[in-house]
Amino acid sequence: MTQVSTFPKSSRLRKRADFVVLSNSTNKHTVKGFLVIWNLNSYGIARLGITATKKTGSAVDRNKIKRRIREVFRHRRLSLPAVDINIVVRRDASVMDFQSFEIELEKAFRRIGAST
Repeated sequence: MTQVSTFPKSSRLRKRADFVVLSNSTNKHTVKGFLVIWNLNSYGIARLGITATKKTGSAVDRNKIKRRIREVFRHRRLSLPAVDINIVVRRDASVMDFQSFEIELEKAFRRIGAST
């Protein structure tokens, strides 16, 4: 039995090829602090990848942002359709609090659910 509060390896984008396929996707949505790119997959579950470059901030800032994104995704992954999602972090995200993360990513996740 899979718990909702876990983030198993099967729910992660881990290979460069997965990110390359997503970069060519036409399904993109911009919210404050993030660019969300998605594509349907054949795995039957939502999978997440995060891209945070040095432009975003220091290593500490980037890791904090990635932890927050994973936390929001972890709680909502079972309500998402079977898609691969890459969240590209923008500079604005480094000054956002956790509640703002949730609000903005929830907007993106609703858009994904509506478009599939």
